[in-house]
Amino acid sequence: MSVMGIYFLFVAAVAVSWLWREGVTESPWLQEGEVPAYRGALGRPTAARTALTIFLAVALCLFSLMSAAFFMRMDSADWQSPPLPRILWFNTAVLVVSSVALQIAQSSARSDAYTRMRRALAVGGVASLIFLAGQLWAWRQMAVGGFYASQNPANAFFFLLTGAHALHLMGGLVALFRANSKAWRREDHKGLAATVELCAIYWHFLLVIWLLLFALLVGWADNLGVICRRLLS
Repeated sequence: MSVMGIYFLFVAAVAVSWLWREGVTESPWLQEGEVPAYRGALGRPTAARTALTIFLAVALCLFSLMSAAFFMRMDSADWQSPPLPRILWFNTAVLVVSSVALQIAQSSARSDAYTRMRRALAVGGVASLIFLAGQLWAWRQMAVGGFYASQNPANAFFFLLTGAHALHLMGGLVALFRANSKAWRREDHKGLAATVELCAIYWHFLLVIWLLLFALLVGWADNLGVICRRLLS
């Protein structure tokens, strides 16, 4: 069996064990007596949290496959790493600010500090938009420098990896903007706290993924690539 097959079996085993632990085989509608209508009251994850966990697992598999393809392809003779736009360093710092702001918003929501929560949500949203604008500028610099996706596989992977990450961030912005809207209207603080928590988890995930992708693009993971190519070949 190949290493990728073992990897997928490992991911499937983790998913099945997690679903089993969360009581996926239970049939509460068949139970007699009073059954709690809200599983969150028993300390179990809500439906939204469970859906986010499954989505993050799928996204992690996607980025893992793209990273594996990156390592395999970079060993080819036609691979020529392009000079990375310097703005990527700035974009990384901005994404860190956004993740920290979401963490502050989550902590503020738990302590009922709604004024600080609203400000942190606003900072997180603005920082995320700045990150996306910075990514667009990086793509423009690549195009102006003549480093097109069709010119070289390294260029293609740059646009693929950064583009996939940007799409995931844009999807998260929808939920973040909804959270900002509710926060400034001061509606449903209990439900808002849960939404802010999910946004914070998602942004931390995006930050970790971006740091890993950035390490790939800069070349800090070349030694890891050698090991992966030996295992996958």
